[in-house]
Amino acid sequence: MTEKLTVSVLGTGIMGAAMARNLLRAGHAVRAWNRTRAKAEPLAADGAHIAGTPAEAVESADVVLTMLYDGPATLETMRRAAPALRGGTVWAQSTTAGIEGVAELAGFAREHDLLFYDAPVLGTRQPAEAGQLTVLAAGPAEGRDRVTPVFDAVGARTVWTGEDGATAGATRLKLVANSWVLAATTAAGEALALAEALDVAPDGFFDLIAGGPLDMGYLRAKAGMILEGRLTPAQFAVTTAAKDARLIVRAGEQHGVRLDVAAASAERFERADARGHGDEDMAAAYYASFDDDPTT
Repeated sequence: MTEKLTVSVLGTGIMGAAMARNLLRAGHAVRAWNRTRAKAEPLAADGAHIAGTPAEAVESADVVLTMLYDGPATLETMRRAAPALRGGTVWAQSTTAGIEGVAELAGFAREHDLLFYDAPVLGTRQPAEAGQLTVLAAGPAEGRDRVTPVFDAVGARTVWTGEDGATAGATRLKLVANSWVLAATTAAGEALALAEALDVAPDGFFDLIAGGPLDMGYLRAKAGMILEGRLTPAQFAVTTAAKDARLIVRAGEQHGVRLDVAAASAERFERADARGHGDEDMAAAYYASFDDDPTT
């Protein structure tokens, strides 16, 4: 029988709230905190304790799970939680923080005697709500008996990449995967925008590639969201996609690789954000193809 844990969830946005609910469904006690408390409050109806501060949230926690916007936000939050952290507590860091960001977070963990797991996830709103995320994890063997039930509650699969979270092995794999996801999203939007400009019916394009090696379910899913106006609620927001694209570009630069597609994607996401689409699904980068935003 799986041990029931007390899990502190710091960050209850699209992903964090879904992960918290699945932890509750698995029978774990959840202490939740979010910078904007109103985003955490709905979890109270599911049985979560809503904390007013990060320090309150981590009191008596067996595992701390962070799912915040980026590395700096995570580090600042954990510094606020520090007075209540107990040595030996497991920390599963699921924010896409980048290679440098993970190194800084691992340093904080060492300073406070925490068992640190670099544990970003693959998946968006729908798989998060269904507990079907893929967890990419790296961290010490000694704490895996405590962190594994958390990963099992939020994900369908855990891929271990090593025993040292500080090397960001899991985050490195996540950045590679995200580079493909963001490139495919950008390409889908551009293909639809070009079809519109050339007066080509989207169905003609889909019929042309149907069943062949160029066809992909992801293309059809994102294209459907654009064509049917289903960009809210976001599965993965434009603003977050822009942040991740910049982390990918930065990782490439640090390792001697020029990532032109990722850089262009970042610019498109940022342009879509500037036009008011930041909280919409990342497929809304489609609108960055036009000089005049057709939604305004």
